Amino acid sequence: MTEISRLKSIVEALRSDKGCAWDKAQTHSSLKGACIEEAAEVVGGINILEKTGDAVNLREELGDLLLQVMFHSVIAEEEGLFTFEDVAKTVSDKMVRRHPHVFAGVNYASEEERHGAWAAIKKKEKIGREWEADYLEDALNEASELIEKAKERKGFNK
Repeated sequence: MTEISRLKSIVEALRSDKGCAWDKAQTHSSLKGACIEEAAEVVGGINILEKTGDAVNLREELGDLLLQVMFHSVIAEEEGLFTFEDVAKTVSDKMVRRHPHVFAGVNYASEEERHGAWAAIKKKEKIGREWEADYLEDALNEASELIEKAKERKGFNK
């Protein structure tokens, strides 16, 4: 069993009938704060690594962020929306598509041309989904509010 499979099994067990009441009660919405907080803790882990060379905290915090991704994926699977495998495939396909200079032998004359190609590929991916960008500002504002709540919970807003 791979560690990803093990993690998925753990999250499924936590959400099962015999699992943890708190974990079973979680939804995509209820986990927003935890997701933002874990992402901020990854930033802290990067800062620790840069200042001290110690990667232990970064490894732990990346695991906590991965747990959030798995948690959302398991909930989505329960809802019949998508699976963790779908999430991994989507990002893998996107990275291959956006890097033709790495995966398709395309040669760009300059860094500027490569950036232009990246933008064109991304724009093509979003055709018919341009409306999604309308949600970003509110999401960033919500993320800021969630960060402030995390600061309060951790005692940083005194």
